[in-house]
This record gives sequence, structure tokens and C-alpha cells, in this order.
Amino acid sequence: MSKPFVSAIVVAAGSGSRMKAGINKQYLYLSGKPVLAHTLLAFEKCQMIDEVILVISENDFEVCKTEVIKPNKLKKIKEVVAGGSSRQESMYHGLLKVNKKADIVITHDGARPLVHQNTLLKCVEKTLEYGATIVAVPVKETIKVVDDDLEVVHTPKRSELWSVQTPQTFNYEILLKAHEKAREEGFTGTDDSMLVERLDFPIKIVKGHYDNIKITTPEDLIIAESIIQIFPE
Repeated sequence: MSKPFVSAIVVAAGSGSRMKAGINKQYLYLSGKPVLAHTLLAFEKCQMIDEVILVISENDFEVCKTEVIKPNKLKKIKEVVAGGSSRQESMYHGLLKVNKKADIVITHDGARPLVHQNTLLKCVEKTLEYGATIVAVPVKETIKVVDDDLEVVHTPKRSELWSVQTPQTFNYEILLKAHEKAREEGFTGTDDSMLVERLDFPIKIVKGHYDNIKITTPEDLIIAESIIQIFPE
């Protein structure tokens, strides 16, 4: 079998308001580089990735070009696209720019800079087999379901609960169909897999790593810095 054409959509269009840093969290520095640069370099290094579509805020085009793309010589970025009013809309903007010959599309959060190379490879391998995969890790703590009055309703079995991350990886046509169906019906999901679930298409878990954290709050930067020091590239 010939190598599949793999497109990656990296979404970095959020405002990062929980960081309270005054700038988009993607451009805060982590171990000498912007967070987004670490993320994109992981995709640049992966031999299975043919192109990257980067979705950012229209206010960040200049800072992204001068602090992320040029200094790190990112050659796989096919296009930089302005995001929409939600993550789902931003992802759809990126999806429209994917090469039409793509077999597989990997979607990823720009604020997850510590994604492992073997995770990216496993995502492609398993998606070729199953058509749709998401990276996740088993939850470590007991989870409670509560009502509006914060009273416990029940406790789900921990062995059945997984914490979902990105990458999420899909057959291109399946992901496009899922997004278009959601748009037609005015449905908004919290991630791409939720849209694919609505097609009744089965999704396979790829077991990820607990250190594939999303940079959301100031303490996340400290944790990420520590992980890089312990496990340098």
C-alpha cells in the first residue's frame, strides 16, 4: 500500500482568556520558543504528515509569522487561515483548505505542544484501519455526576472513563461530512469526534500520554516547562 496523504489542521485561534496574560497563550514562551512553535515543530518532524493548515486569530497573523513560522523554518504549513467565532467554526475553516487528495486529517490543539511523535504515527496507523480515532488517557480520579444543586446523582465506573485529548484523526470524507451535517443542523460540539459520533460512525481510542497537556492556565506553563526539562526533545 502506498503512503496515505495526511493533512493536519492545527487550531490556535482562541483568545486564551483563562491565562490572563494579555496575549494569546499560543505565543507565550515555553523553553525558549512560543507554545505554538513547539506544537508545529512536532508536526514538521513527523514524516507521515504531508501538509499543515494553521488556523489562528486574524489579529495574530503578524506575530505568528515573525515569532513562530519564520524563526523555526516551518515548511509544511500550506496555509494560514483566520479562525471563526468558535473552535468548531475555526476547524471547519481549516478543513475547507485541506488538499482534496487527502486520505486522512489529523486535528490538533495549538496549545498542546508536547504531543509525542509515536502518538502521531499511531493515530495515522489506526485511522487507516478504523477510519476514526481519538487520543485519550484513562481517568485517574473518581468522577461524580451532579445535578444543578451540586448534589451527587451517581458515580460512573472509572474503568469506563477516558479523558480525551488531541490529536483526533479521521478519514477526510468522514470528517467533512460530520462538519457539514453539524452546520446544516445548527449543532455545536465540544470536539471533532462528537460530530463524527452523530454519523453513528465508530471511533477507536488511541492511548495517549498524560504529559500531552493543554496549556490553559499559568500553572500549565510551569508543568510543561518541567516536563521538557525531564524529557528533552
